[in-house]
Amino acid sequence: MIITSTVLNALRTALRDEFRTRMADIDAKPIWRLLATIIPSSTQSNTYGWLGAFPQMREWVGDRVIKDMKEFAYQIANRKFESTLGVDRVDIEDDNLGQYRVMAREMADEYERFMNRNVAALLTGGFANLCYDGQKFFDADHPVYPNTDGTGTAADFSNIIGTGAENGSPWALLSLSGSLKPLIVQQRTQPEFEEITDTKNDRVFMQDKYLYGIRYRGSFGYGLWQQAVGSKAALSAANYEAARLKMQTWKRDGGDPLGIVPTHLIVGPANEAAARAILMRELINGGESNPNYHTAELIVVPHL
Repeated sequence: MIITSTVLNALRTALRDEFRTRMADIDAKPIWRLLATIIPSSTQSNTYGWLGAFPQMREWVGDRVIKDMKEFAYQIANRKFESTLGVDRVDIEDDNLGQYRVMAREMADEYERFMNRNVAALLTGGFANLCYDGQKFFDADHPVYPNTDGTGTAADFSNIIGTGAENGSPWALLSLSGSLKPLIVQQRTQPEFEEITDTKNDRVFMQDKYLYGIRYRGSFGYGLWQQAVGSKAALSAANYEAARLKMQTWKRDGGDPLGIVPTHLIVGPANEAAARAILMRELINGGESNPNYHTAELIVVPHL
C-alpha cells in the first residue's frame, strides 16, 4: 500500500471511531461516575468555597440571614494526562491495521481504568489527604460549630471507624443519593483523540512511527466528608452498623440533623466476602433475621 494523505485520514477516522464507539459502550455505568460528582472546569483550578457552607432553609422573618462562603478555600488544580499509541509505518504499508483497531478500543478501556484508579485513590488517600475544612477527609476531628454562622467553640466529629492506622484493606460507607457526592471529578476537557501523521515530523521521520493518543485534562478531589465513613479496621457487622449510625446522626452547624442516609458500601476484593455476608444474607446465626440485609448496595472496586 502506498501511504498517502487519504490513507492516513482513513486510518485516523477508523481509530477515532473505534475509540469513540468503545467510550460510548463503557460510559453507561462506570464505577467512577457512581462515586463522584463531575464538576466542569474552565480555568486552571476550581475553588470550592461553597463546600460546607450551605445554609439551612428557614422561615423568612425579617431580613435574609446570609452565611459567608469565604471561610473555606478548598482548591483543586487541573492536571494533564495522556496515553499514546505508536503505529509502525510498515504496518500501514502492509495493510496490517486490525490490531490497531483493537488497541484504539483498549485505549478507551484504559481511560476507564484510569478514572477508576484515581477515584479509588481518593478513598485510600482519604486517611491522609485534606478536604475542604482543612482536616483529613477521613478524620476524627472534623469541626462542627454550635451556631449556624460557624461561630462558637467547635465540637469534633469523626467519620472513621477505628483509628485509620490499621493495616486492613480500606472500605467506605457512602451516601450517593444527593446531587453532590463525596468525591469530585473535575473535568477541564473531555478525553481527546489526537494524532501525528506528518512524515516531516522529526519523530515520525526518525522512528518510522505515526503517533495516536488520548489527552485528558482534569483532576480529582473531595466533596462533603459528611457523606462518607471510612475504615481500615475489619469489615464486621458491628463496624458496619457503627458506620451507619455515625452518618445518620451527624449535625450541621447550629445543631440540626443533616439527615444523611448511607446508600453504598465500597470495598476492595479482600473485603467482598465479608461485605456480601453483611448485606446479602437474609438469615444469620442459624435462622435469625439479618438487620443489615439490603441496607446498602455493594460496589466492589478492584483498585481499592
